[in-house]
Amino acid sequence: MTDKLRKLDTRDVAGALAASGLAFTLRERRQMLRGLDEFIIAAKARRAVNLPNSAPMALRFDPRLGGFAMPVPPAGVTLPPVARGLPDDDADIAFAGLPELGHWIASRQLTSRRLTEIYLARIAAYGARLSCFATVTPDLAVTEADARDAETARGISRGPLHGIPYGLKDIFDTAGIVTGWGAEPFADRVPDADAAIVTKLRAAGAVLLGKTTVGALAYGDRWYGGQTRNPWNPAEGSSGSSAGSASATAAGLCAFAIGTETLGSIVSPAERCGTTGLRPTFGRVSRAGAMALCWSLDKVGPITRGVADCALVMAALNGGDPADRDSIDAPFGADLTAAPRPLRVGYLKGTLKKSATGLKAAIAALQEMGHAPREVTLPDLPYEALNNIVIAEAAAAFEDLTLSDQDDLLSWQEDAAWPNLFRQARLLSAVDHIQLDRLRWQVMAAADALFQEIDILIGPPFAGPMLVVSNFTGHPCLHLRAGFSTEQTRPGGALVGATRAAPGEKIRARVPHGVSLWSGLFDEHRLLQLGAALESALGVASDRPKDY
Repeated sequence: MTDKLRKLDTRDVAGALAASGLAFTLRERRQMLRGLDEFIIAAKARRAVNLPNSAPMALRFDPRLGGFAMPVPPAGVTLPPVARGLPDDDADIAFAGLPELGHWIASRQLTSRRLTEIYLARIAAYGARLSCFATVTPDLAVTEADARDAETARGISRGPLHGIPYGLKDIFDTAGIVTGWGAEPFADRVPDADAAIVTKLRAAGAVLLGKTTVGALAYGDRWYGGQTRNPWNPAEGSSGSSAGSASATAAGLCAFAIGTETLGSIVSPAERCGTTGLRPTFGRVSRAGAMALCWSLDKVGPITRGVADCALVMAALNGGDPADRDSIDAPFGADLTAAPRPLRVGYLKGTLKKSATGLKAAIAALQEMGHAPREVTLPDLPYEALNNIVIAEAAAAFEDLTLSDQDDLLSWQEDAAWPNLFRQARLLSAVDHIQLDRLRWQVMAAADALFQEIDILIGPPFAGPMLVVSNFTGHPCLHLRAGFSTEQTRPGGALVGATRAAPGEKIRARVPHGVSLWSGLFDEHRLLQLGAALESALGVASDRPKDY
């Protein structure tokens, strides 16, 4: 990027207009020239002001429309009792669900120290193969585990996550521990304080194993240490950007992990790696101390191996926080002890025809439960146009990389990568951006009307507009495994970065597929209750990658 500017003429104006799909007459372009110098001077003055990634926007996004009434969930998280005792095999312990792990620790069949050492040994054995941990913190993990065991010995429990080890997506600040955002310019970044959710998880008794890999600046599965892999087929990427969180959880290298989503970054790696991911309602979980990509879209949620696990982690993460300007204080709870009463379940027109393995089985299971899924529609709107909001906000969040040419340090430099998208964003129209925000309001109204008509929407994660719609409206999504197919190594695709298998690396492998469930704002309890019943009916959640 060069700072040298020459005097503009009407050809420059015509070129700029063409980049926005517009054309004005020669007379109009000459008139425009008279004021453009002032625009440029103002823009350069603003660029001289330091705006760190932590500086928020003045405008706030609130997903609630007028007349919104906050749902009242059950108090706390209620789960069926744990039936089995502690297994003899370490791998069986590693892949156990959070309710079992918590029960074994509380009943003193298992120590946090032993569980932590099991996961650390698995990270040492498989972590490099999957490239799923950016930083491992064994000394800290053992120290925290020993402290939890000491509390257990005194009859103290911090809750269902007491003594349970987890992986943290490497965009959350951890005091004194590298938080590199997956990107070369920040690979040595060491924050002074913990992110809000790190403090919350520590208070809940969870044990930090380390920082899971993130696609550079929360996009894709490539980071400064390589490419994170899918445990079901390590020849293909894990998807992203919560790449390491999904990969490590699927391979049993941690009990659960934390992910974030702006536009698919929990759902996409959960689909690829066969994990369960809960992207909560926008504003439910604090983002204070997390890297900002898109202030009006970023969301924090759990990546686990089961629906009940998501409920337990979300209970620990939930809560308003004045340090996050978009935070919304909302109650959370879930009763997973019984199947939900018949709900109004819908699926979008045309999505069943494009369904991946598992969706039709899920629809059949819902019918067997008495939910009677039916076809529903959304208005015909240019939903994909909203994606320019992501590009604009992300380019603003990392403007300093573009203007300083530090974007050249990022290893991924293809057309679809951030460096090029950030440069392209400089040509987005400010007027169009305001109009996109007004379109977003229409989409919010359309989604609100949909969830007045139905309680739950089911569908494949990427067919139809719901991935885009729900991320921009802030509605929650639960993604869970629904089935398997045997396929040749798959490319990454647009959402996860255009990752490809290495030459000669394509193989046929048994890989998982999932379904997504969406609900009304702050209705996570219904998502989790139906998701738990569906998970039980499908019976595929306990399958493991064969080499782990």
